[in-house]
Amino acid sequence: MTSVVDHPDYFLLDTDLSDEDRALRDRVRFFGQAHVLPVINEAWERGDLPESVLEPLASLGITGTYIDGYGCPGLSRQAAGLVAREMGRIDGSINTFFGVHSNLGMGSIYLLGNEEQRQRWLPEMADLRKIGAFALTEPNHGSDSVSLETSARRDGDGWILNGHKRWIGNGHAGDVIVLFARDEADGEVKAFVVEKNDDGSYPDGYRPEVIRGKIGKRSINQADIVIENLRLSEENRLEHCESFAGVNRVLKATRGGASWEAVGHGMAGFELAAQYALEREQFGAPIASYQLVQEKLATMLADVTQMQLLCSRMAELQERDELTTPMASMVKMVTSRKALAVCREARDMMGGNGMLLENHVARHLTDMEVVSTYEGTDSMQALIVGRDITGISAFTRSVRR
Repeated sequence: MTSVVDHPDYFLLDTDLSDEDRALRDRVRFFGQAHVLPVINEAWERGDLPESVLEPLASLGITGTYIDGYGCPGLSRQAAGLVAREMGRIDGSINTFFGVHSNLGMGSIYLLGNEEQRQRWLPEMADLRKIGAFALTEPNHGSDSVSLETSARRDGDGWILNGHKRWIGNGHAGDVIVLFARDEADGEVKAFVVEKNDDGSYPDGYRPEVIRGKIGKRSINQADIVIENLRLSEENRLEHCESFAGVNRVLKATRGGASWEAVGHGMAGFELAAQYALEREQFGAPIASYQLVQEKLATMLADVTQMQLLCSRMAELQERDELTTPMASMVKMVTSRKALAVCREARDMMGGNGMLLENHVARHLTDMEVVSTYEGTDSMQALIVGRDITGISAFTRSVRR
């Protein structure tokens, strides 16, 4: 039986997985160990994606996760969660690259595009011959993305777009960027696809710049994008997005991915700390033999187990289409808080050695700072749950005159 130090599954949840899902788990785990770990620290310091991982990633046959057809595997919610968990156990940047491309970019085309558009883009994206992005967030609209200001104006047989996007993963180099803008005619949000030209350049009016100086997720680049009189054809408007409800369809389909990733980071933090405690000697004995360290390890494992239970139940509810937004918010809130705490404890347990990239926990800690922020901060998730509890929205504050 696998040691809990090597695979922290204390409540034996993975034993209930199908043989197919266990094989999937192990394939993703092997990919990470064989192809990501040897190169990720150097790439992290440079601040770019290690492109050597793309070919073996494509060969896993998991791109498109929940999409069925077009070269995609049609994974269950549980299986898609396991992919995010196992990638999170290795590195958050690679998981974010994959999630942006596979779930948000491809998912938008699958859910909001017509059949011709699906056939045009999805097969090449499934093979990672073309990389996708999802451009929703703006400098002044993060949590309130529903208020996005990027505009789209119909002009003859095409559209003219103007605006500003920020924190767009793969937005500086992606081949297929799904970009959301508000139609000036009816005020509703529409979805458009920006494609690279044949020479690899972007069309005039699409100007991305990589955001530098991040403390976490350093091997996935996010872009700040200025959009100025960008002209796109009607064929590049995703036909089935007529309002922000289209955006919500995509977000609902990908809901839970950040929570599963948080579980992966928590598992990694515990694994690294437990192994270190068994090997590191102070005062003539392994630090694992001291009461204080054992108490910390027990608490970390309990937190990891709680996260695993929440995500497993979330997947069950998703399969039955019974997962509500407040339920998903509670899972995101709890997993991000607990995984961050586990990674902080792991770094502290390693002392100065925990600061070194070669010991890996520093990446997981700073990546969890990012996970706690994206797809809604834990404060925003708490407000969603609080509104469900009380029936009172606290997102805006009344101003007394």
